[in-house]
Amino acid sequence: MFNYMEFFIAFLIALIVSYVATFLVEKFAVRVQAVDHPNQRKIHKKVTPRLGGLAIFFGMIAGILYLQPNHVYLYPILLGALVIVLTGALDDRYTIRPTLKLSGQLIAAALVVFSGITIERVTLPFLGIIEFNPFFGAFITILWIVGITNAINLIDGLDGLATGVTTIALISIFIMSLIDTQMLVAMFSIVLIGANLGFLPHNFYLAKIYMGDTGSNFLGYMISVISIVGLFKEVAFFSFIIPVIVLAIPIFDTLTAIVRRLYNKESIMMADNKHIHYQLIQGGYSHRKTVLIIYAFSALFGFLAILFSYSTTLVSLLITIVVIFGLHVFAELAGIVMGGKRPVVSFLRRILRKFQRKRSD
Repeated sequence: MFNYMEFFIAFLIALIVSYVATFLVEKFAVRVQAVDHPNQRKIHKKVTPRLGGLAIFFGMIAGILYLQPNHVYLYPILLGALVIVLTGALDDRYTIRPTLKLSGQLIAAALVVFSGITIERVTLPFLGIIEFNPFFGAFITILWIVGITNAINLIDGLDGLATGVTTIALISIFIMSLIDTQMLVAMFSIVLIGANLGFLPHNFYLAKIYMGDTGSNFLGYMISVISIVGLFKEVAFFSFIIPVIVLAIPIFDTLTAIVRRLYNKESIMMADNKHIHYQLIQGGYSHRKTVLIIYAFSALFGFLAILFSYSTTLVSLLITIVVIFGLHVFAELAGIVMGGKRPVVSFLRRILRKFQRKRSD
């Protein structure tokens, strides 16, 4: 049996290495001019270094070197991560074309698929296990990896947002991997949590450095891959929904962005300032409060994903309904549904006020 104290030591190593490395990466980013300049689309008002994802990557590598996992998928995952980090670093410095970024993501995803990491099946109520043929399984796997990589990239728009959201998702995955004794997933999760938390003090509002595409693409890639190794291997009903619940916020933001851009006849690759975090700020919430609201919803969905994993089919259906309701409440807060009206949010606030009055009487 694995000594869980090793997890804690690896967590501390990743956290310390990431925290210290961020100081060095910040100076390096300024020296090579890998910086983010303010513009009309962005919130920040001063030139800020990027490349912070390098510190997260170094933290993860330090933790993994300590744990020394022996697994057939270890080196393909790390090789794909290196491709993603290099692609992101080039974009942080030179702002490369979207097609080149996508090429790097596809190469990383292909390395993973060729190593044998694929989504092989989904399980549905009444239909049972649906097996995918190798070609379709490979296609779905690449689509998942590239999709989640870009979903985390899109949500990286406020100080500390992507760092916190991915940390919450990784905590959920870590808990489930321990319960299911998925040791490789647990190892990657705990060192990524440590690396993220080491970087967060530098990145939370007001941020001294951004993770950049180096970090957001790396974290999206890692979460997508370890969720395949762990969560998609379940045979319980609705098993394919578990990673979707864990990543509900970034997936929801990505889907609404795609629909919005298609409706407006814009390129789905075009950047804008209409993501859910920007909408919350425009709705009157402060920068810090917006980030904390998204943290809270991410934590809720992470908790629901854990419950979902070990529930009966009926309870899983009820949790699915709660997730959909939660996403609707979140969308109302962001003002992206019902023409900006908030009937459900207003109703919930009235109930909360009545409850608070009763407690004070």
